[in-house]
Amino acid sequence: MMEFDHVHFYVQDAKRTRDWFIHNLGFQGIGSRNCVHTQTEIVYQGSVYFLLSSPLTSESPVAQFLQVHPSGVVDVGFQVQDLELRIKPLLEQGVRVISPLQSYSYQGETLKWLTLEGWQGLRHTFTEQTGALPGKLLPGFPELFPPASPVLLSIDHVVLNVQSGDLKTAISWYQNYLGFQPQQSFEIQTERSGLNSQVLVHPQGQVQFPINEPTSANSQIQEFLEINRGSGIQHIALKTSNLGQQVNHLRQRGLSFLTVPDEYYLQLQNRWHDSPLLIDWERLKADQILVDWEPLTPEAMLLQIFTQPIFEQPTFFFEFIERKICTVQGQLRQAQGFGEGNFKALFEAIEREQIKRQASI
Repeated sequence: MMEFDHVHFYVQDAKRTRDWFIHNLGFQGIGSRNCVHTQTEIVYQGSVYFLLSSPLTSESPVAQFLQVHPSGVVDVGFQVQDLELRIKPLLEQGVRVISPLQSYSYQGETLKWLTLEGWQGLRHTFTEQTGALPGKLLPGFPELFPPASPVLLSIDHVVLNVQSGDLKTAISWYQNYLGFQPQQSFEIQTERSGLNSQVLVHPQGQVQFPINEPTSANSQIQEFLEINRGSGIQHIALKTSNLGQQVNHLRQRGLSFLTVPDEYYLQLQNRWHDSPLLIDWERLKADQILVDWEPLTPEAMLLQIFTQPIFEQPTFFFEFIERKICTVQGQLRQAQGFGEGNFKALFEAIEREQIKRQASI
């Protein structure tokens, strides 16, 4: 078993970022910790747990990170079973250990964890929690947090951007060391720029990990790499069971999303014209939701929407995604993978924002 456990952000101001998550995304603040050099806040919703750390002194590792990079993701954590057995071959193969194996117990629950270096500085903390209590343990926090409720919100996938020419090497790293397998691949090209992308999935769970590389010097992926000063997590997709309702709720909270041109929805309607299903296209256009589907199972639609960048630099953003379920020959089937139409629409939407930024300079 391997699932997303938590994500750790390094930010300029942990309390302010915590308040942003609470106010704009409806998360709950559930814990905090002040060390000598670093302050950390924890927010959660559903089965999504985010750690937010900022420096208290110049000696904080967060301060050192922020001297090089803008605010963003430093650690994508995975929950596994048989942690020691799983990591033994990684250590034998020389994967760099950031934090050695540790453990603690709290009210009968036990957490083991260690942190390894992933692709070019990205970290991966592996955790194993055992016990019977309904609660969540997090590395470094000797307390039991509210249990996960994935019906509300969960992490669907996390996307990594790498330098041009590094895609194959990055794919090999995650295949050889962490056991990921390639799924879909995309080559997206517009009149202005392009990218290559490979979706990786883990065979022992629901973890999906797409990796992008730019194919042109003016690509928005290249812009991310330059502003981020290296590879990094571009966005995290949060899965919900009712995207339209979620989007309206988030807009009322003041969250801003990428805009989608009217032509996109005209093209969708042309693709959909042979389907007997009724779709409220005006509602989708008003909500600015992207839609894709497989021709054989159009009922299992993939619905997506993307926020504007959330930090001080135009790098990291969130996606919200709904994978609809339909019945095929008496069996339930959920929308899988990533629709190429949506993938290109996202690329073009970010490209439009990139052009706006460059025009304002």
